[in-house]
Formats: sequence, structure tokens, C-alpha cells
Amino acid sequence: MTNGLPVPVIVDCDTGVDDALALLFAVRHPGIDLRAVTCVAGNTDVDGVVRNTLTVLEQAGAPDVPVARGAERPLIEAPRSARHVHGHDGMGDLGLPAPRRAPAGVDAVTLLRREILASPRPVTLVPTAPLTNVALLLRTHPEVTRNIERIVFMGGAAGAGNATPVAEFNVWHDPEAAAILLTAGVPVTMYGLDVFTRVVVPGAEVRRLRASAEPGTRLAGDLLAHRPAHPGSRPGDPAEDDGGLGDAGALCAVADPEGLTTHRLPVEVSLAPGPARGQTVVDRRPRAGESELHEGVREQSLVDVALDVDVARYVSLYLATVERRPPA
Repeated sequence: MTNGLPVPVIVDCDTGVDDALALLFAVRHPGIDLRAVTCVAGNTDVDGVVRNTLTVLEQAGAPDVPVARGAERPLIEAPRSARHVHGHDGMGDLGLPAPRRAPAGVDAVTLLRREILASPRPVTLVPTAPLTNVALLLRTHPEVTRNIERIVFMGGAAGAGNATPVAEFNVWHDPEAAAILLTAGVPVTMYGLDVFTRVVVPGAEVRRLRASAEPGTRLAGDLLAHRPAHPGSRPGDPAEDDGGLGDAGALCAVADPEGLTTHRLPVEVSLAPGPARGQTVVDRRPRAGESELHEGVREQSLVDVALDVDVARYVSLYLATVERRPPA
């Protein structure tokens, strides 16, 4: 909370198993005022993302949060889904009911502009998806930056990637959009793969959530069960049933930033064709190198890059929040 008031938050997502985990947390944490959700193609097609988002909000018992359909493809690249990870429907093929709610009658960029400028306090924007909607917003309505407190995006990596050896999926899916975000002129936190894969819910807790009679809590357990933290683990392995929080960690970082260790570092996105396309190049060198000495220093965006996370703290926070109980 800020000055005892919940943080105004807008989530831009491609729901998505772990985006759904993030939405459940955002709806139920008392320190977050979820003002809107915008949808973009990524884990599945954008119409599927809208459907999944509306269903999750219903299951979570959310108030009437506006949801808008956004970009159905990246700025330049062809759309490339992650159904092999998230299931054919993007939600682990859990057979969830169709939503009764309807999306807002405006597109994502229009909703983003409206809600950001209408907020009485600066908004924290949390993209957990390819950054196409955000890039379109920043290029079309740059005036919104005056009422954005911070952008906390799930994307990028200082180390290894997952879509390619060096590129993380959300940035790789639309590298140009990520480059636009990094030059938005507002504070940016990069919640990347360096911490994303580390926040793991133990299997015993996953099973307990799945046994709950409360729909939102049970959905969190089912989603975690679909998202194994250790792919390739063998039956009988004690960690076989562990579930990764994934995108939800970025919302934990908004609610409890003290659990995240960040370093302010220069970051840029590789846009050239080839094996490094979509890489977030994070400069962790303690001093300038030969390139700078011979060619001069290039201007690069400074980003608060997450390099460490208090895993136990965020797991406890997440469980307490989705179960609507005080944290341990």
C-alpha cells in the first residue's frame, strides 16, 4: 500500500496459466486496486485470452473490473502461441465454464488511456505478456506517462532465455514493443526469468489448494498443478507436484517490493535478425569496456532488473492472499 491506500494497478496479460495465477492474486490482495485488465495475443489467440480473463475474474469473485481486447498479433512478427505450455485453450484445458461477463465496449489501448488518466493517483502498469498493447499505447497516447508510477513487466532475462537460448518468450514474441517500453520515460522494473522460475509452491500446498471448496482457491491449485516447477521430474520425485508461480511473482513484487532484489542497470533489446533477436542485453559490467573506449558511450535505458527474490516470502504471501487469510 501507499500512504495506507491500495496501489492502483492495471494488468496487461495473455491469460495463460500463470497470468491467471497473477489475476487471482491481484483481485484478492487488499493492497492492490485492480482498475482494469487488457488482453493481448501471446500464450493463445487474443479472443481466447479475453475469454480466459473473464472466466478467471468470475472464479476469483472479482468486482466488475473492465476487460478489453487488444492486439491480435505483434507489431512486426507473426503471432506465435505457447499452447504447448498452456494447453489448447490457454488455461491448461481444465474445462472451465464460459464466462457470463462481457468485455468492455472499447479496445485495449482506449481502456488503458482512459483508466490511467482517470486514476486519482499514478497507476502501476503490470504487463505479464508480450508488450504490443503497451507499445501501441505509448506511441499513440504518450501523455499517459504523466500518470504512470511504474511499469513492472514480466519479461526478459539477464541470463539464459526460454524461447531461444538468450531470449525470454514475452520479449521474443514482440521485440520492437519491448524496446518501446524500455524508452517510455517512466520507472521500469524487469521481473525476468532470473527470478521468474525460482518462486515455487511446494506440492503439499498445491494439493491443499486443489482440495478447497472455494472456487478461486481451488482454481489456483489446479493451475499450479498444471504448471510443474520442475519439468521432466520423474514419478515419485518429492518435487514432482511443485508448481511455479511464474507471472504471479510480478504482482507479488508490486504488493511487497521488499521481497525482490533489483539492480539499476542499462538494458536494451536486440532487434537484429538472427539468434540474438529478442534478447534483453543487460550490462552488468563494473566498468566500461573496449567498445565504449573506442566508439563512445551509447545512451541506454536504466532498468531496475530483478536478480534475486525471497522465495519463501512470496510463496507465503501468495498462498495467504488467494486463501484470503493473514500471511504467516
